[in-house]
Amino acid sequence: MALFKLTVNGKERQVDVEADTPLLWVLRDSLHLVGTKYGCGVAQCGACTVHMNGAAVRSCILPVSAVKSPITTIEGLSENGDHPVQQAWDEVDVPQCGYCQAGQMMTAAAFLKTNPKPTLEEVASAMHGNLCRCGAYHRIREAVLVASKKK
Repeated sequence: MALFKLTVNGKERQVDVEADTPLLWVLRDSLHLVGTKYGCGVAQCGACTVHMNGAAVRSCILPVSAVKSPITTIEGLSENGDHPVQQAWDEVDVPQCGYCQAGQMMTAAAFLKTNPKPTLEEVASAMHGNLCRCGAYHRIREAVLVASKKK
């Protein structure tokens, strides 16, 4: 075990875990931030997406020892649920089961930082790596476009 210092959602945190522990399990088990979900464990579904220094990363394969930048989870996206992506998700009524939605929103928020006025095709391309078992892809794409107009 080793002591790691992380900045998560703007707060300095320390965890005593093995160096190869995936960030996902540090967030969920050590820091009790359970909004980030486990989906596949091999970075293929996107349920575990968080931001590292503003970029979307898959936390299920990222060892805690590789984290050198601030991390933002869905809990840290906004204090009051008023981030444009969160507002758009509510407005469009995106989720069915909701399991993938934290990862979807984190991917969308990072994408909109780099492309604030995307086309539908750009949204579809940016979001294609996030799986939704309920098939809410049309509403997800619509919500990303709605969020882009809120900025």
